[in-house]
Amino acid sequence: MALENDTQAPDFELVNQFGEHVQLSQFRGSKSVALVFFPLAFSGICSNELCELRDNLQLFSDGAVELIGISVDSKHALRVWGEQEGYAFNLLSDFWPHGGVAKEYGVFLEAKGFANRATFLIDQGGIIRASFITAPGEARSMDAYRAALDELQPA
Repeated sequence: MALENDTQAPDFELVNQFGEHVQLSQFRGSKSVALVFFPLAFSGICSNELCELRDNLQLFSDGAVELIGISVDSKHALRVWGEQEGYAFNLLSDFWPHGGVAKEYGVFLEAKGFANRATFLIDQGGIIRASFITAPGEARSMDAYRAALDELQPA
């Protein structure tokens, strides 16, 4: 079961597509974070979704939100895919232990061996403020991202 809103986001450290270590807690106090779990690099729906995020990156940067993609792919596959598609945001490898972070967030699909399409918007204090998951094979919409980003804005 996926983590619920208004709960502490589990901290983690993974390598990005360049082999650099990225830790969720490094953004605490300075930026909110959009964690975007996706099944697999190079797949059609995932490519379309992340290209739409790439094309709307200003939506995240305007709100001081760090956009981070996470999949079970190796850092090498993520680097090739990221360069091919022109992704200017971190793609983190949840390769080993296989799907460990996706499991912590409750979105790993054991029978398939990868994460579901799930997004968590985490505020500067490390609290999940909004989240959404789509059915397998269903892409997330930019409207869902806009609504989730609104949840991060101070009241």
